Amino acid sequence: MLNLARYRPDAHYVRNGGAAADSRDPDGRYAPIRVLASIGATLCFVADVVASPGNWHRVAVVGYPSRRSFVAMAGRQDFRDWHDRKSARIEETVVMGTLPTRALPAQSSTSRILLETWSGPEPARVAAGPVAAFAVEGTLVGDGRQWTGVRYTTIEPGTPLPLEPTPAAYEALLLEPTIERWR
Repeated sequence: MLNLARYRPDAHYVRNGGAAADSRDPDGRYAPIRVLASIGATLCFVADVVASPGNWHRVAVVGYPSRRSFVAMAGRQDFRDWHDRKSARIEETVVMGTLPTRALPAQSSTSRILLETWSGPEPARVAAGPVAAFAVEGTLVGDGRQWTGVRYTTIEPGTPLPLEPTPAAYEALLLEPTIERWR
C-alpha cells in the first residue's frame, strides 16, 4: 500500500509528555506500528519528499500479509483512533493498493529515490538506476485520478530530473528515504 501525504502547514499536536510537535515529526506516530504488527503488516518504506510538482511531504509503503488483513485493520478501534489524529494533520492523501511486478526494491545505495506514478501505459524511464515497479490495483483514497503503475528508481544525488509541472496522468517525486525495510 503506497501512501502520499501532504500535511497542513498549521497542524500541531501534543505528544503524550505534553510537548508540542510539528505535523511532520518523523517518529512512529506517522504509522500505527503496534496495529500493523498485530495484523502481520510491515512498514516497508518511509521517505521525505525533496521535490514534487504536487507539493507532497512524505511517502510511506506498508506491506500487508493479505487484502483481508488491510480491511480488518480498518475496522479496529485502535486504528480508527490513530487515523482520526492523523487526519487532523493531513491536507491531502493518496492511498494506492500496489503489487510488485518485478523484484522488491533493494535498499538504496544512495540517498535519493525517484518515485513515479502514472495512469495508462508505463512511461519511458527518465533516470538510469536500479528500478522496482509495481502495478496499482486501485486507488483507495485520492483526488479522483486512477493510477495504474508505480516505479522506484535509485538515483545519484544531483541527477537532473523532469520535476516541473507534469501531465495529470503522471507524477514524479524526488525522495530521501528514512526507512527502507522491503521484505
